Amino acid sequence: MAGLTNAPILILKEGHKRETGKAAQHKNIMAAKAIAEALKTTLGPKGMDKMMVDGSGDVVITNDGATILREMDIEHPVAKMIVEVARAQEDEVGDGTTTAVVLAGGLLDNAEELINIGVHPTVIVQGYKAAQQKAYEFLEEMAVSVSKEEREILKKIAGTAMTGKGIEIFKEKLTEICVDAAAAIEEDGQVDVEERVNFVKIGSGSVKDTELCEGVVLDKERLNPDMPKKVAGARIALLDSTLELKKLSTDAKVTIKSPESLSSFREGEDEVLREKVDAMAKVGANVVFCKQGIGAYASRYLANYGIIAARRVSDEDMKFLALSTGGKIVTDPLEMAGEDLGSADLVRERKVGKEKKMIFVEGCHGAKAVTVVIHGSSEQIRDNVERALEDALWSVATVLGSKKIVPGGGAPEIEVAEKLRQYASTMSGRDQLAVRAFADAVEEIPLNLAENAGFDSIDALVNLRSSHGAGNKTYGLDIETGKPADMMKQGVVEPLKVKTQAIKSGTAAATLVLRVDDVIAAKVEGLKPKPGQSPHDYTRQPMMPPMM
Repeated sequence: MAGLTNAPILILKEGHKRETGKAAQHKNIMAAKAIAEALKTTLGPKGMDKMMVDGSGDVVITNDGATILREMDIEHPVAKMIVEVARAQEDEVGDGTTTAVVLAGGLLDNAEELINIGVHPTVIVQGYKAAQQKAYEFLEEMAVSVSKEEREILKKIAGTAMTGKGIEIFKEKLTEICVDAAAAIEEDGQVDVEERVNFVKIGSGSVKDTELCEGVVLDKERLNPDMPKKVAGARIALLDSTLELKKLSTDAKVTIKSPESLSSFREGEDEVLREKVDAMAKVGANVVFCKQGIGAYASRYLANYGIIAARRVSDEDMKFLALSTGGKIVTDPLEMAGEDLGSADLVRERKVGKEKKMIFVEGCHGAKAVTVVIHGSSEQIRDNVERALEDALWSVATVLGSKKIVPGGGAPEIEVAEKLRQYASTMSGRDQLAVRAFADAVEEIPLNLAENAGFDSIDALVNLRSSHGAGNKTYGLDIETGKPADMMKQGVVEPLKVKTQAIKSGTAAATLVLRVDDVIAAKVEGLKPKPGQSPHDYTRQPMMPPMM
């Protein structure tokens, strides 16, 4: 038995693969850095675009970090972790995804160097967390307060978020739309972009025709050509029930013994619909939006009353209609009251493009939801405009909530890096190495801004450090000249919360990766044919998941 003491003990099933120690850490860091490398060339107003082609051949061209990550088909588990953290950044503040991923890549790159010289990952994580808290303090110190009345500053915030999306020629109009939309739905400093702003894209006209509708735009036509094309002073009924004849079930029986009985039966059904339409007209409704069907009989009655109606309106559109018009969604029209009706200055059917028609609900005073109607000659242009408007709206919403901004152009990163190095010099032990590594990683942002704009990144970084050393803490990179300039005077400003969230997300991603020192990958089993089926029905074979 003594000869068996050195036999290997197997605790995993055959086919499992395991990486441990520095080998696992190295591969994990490489996977995370690969994501950062893919995104860093898109950073800034002069960042490059990525072309994403899916399995069906559909193409998306964008430099929006969140969109790129969403479209990437990622397999490595650590790379997926980075993507999830980046999505948290997008969900929280709607912008700064690329910054967060580039920061995470820089933190991991510098951490790998420290690991190679013998610094334990736990020490690096502790140092990074200490640096993260100090970075928050330094950013807060350089932040400037702003109120919702400072419209020009809000426009500058929206403009900064839009820059680099390929729509700069229309920036003035689009920033106006963003600020107007945010102001319309703001409640106690909160702007819910996801739930209160609807984007409708129309394949006609130019981007300059893009407009804000303080109401709702429905991809619907009026139900009956005899209905009016527009109604001023609209009183809007929102109905979650059907206005059509009910179909009998397959086992239902109706006994009709004479032609008169058949006529009476039909008239009875007809009368039910007439009563429902009469009830809505009686409380003053002149517009009806129905979530379910509206039959021919009801359509005719509605037209006779001069009511515009649309049927099979989606759940989302009904929600926006209720928020915009102040109406209440009612299930039984016979119980509808005047206070249940929404209101709008105008409801009209408009022709958009050569053949398409849509219903516009406009002039909803006190609307809690708005619609941005995006025009453009191609789907790619319209998608870019939507992404730019969404980013800008999120930035304005974030500022209205936090009421603080910082200069852009890499100025906050340079200032934070300089102060972190001063902080590191007060520390003893190996933690200070991690804090310095954090400072170097933060400077990846201005470095990439300069490089993507075609300037020498080292020269740009040295000049920015010199400016901040002289006390010019609002100086960032002038993207046109490559020289330091006062970002506040140039109107290049960003929400404070976007910066703090990017540091939070980037640090979280990096520390998650650094704390993993063992990766156990299970064998992926192929599908096996059932008895009687051909093996050729299945093409998957047992395989090992790639570690890289």
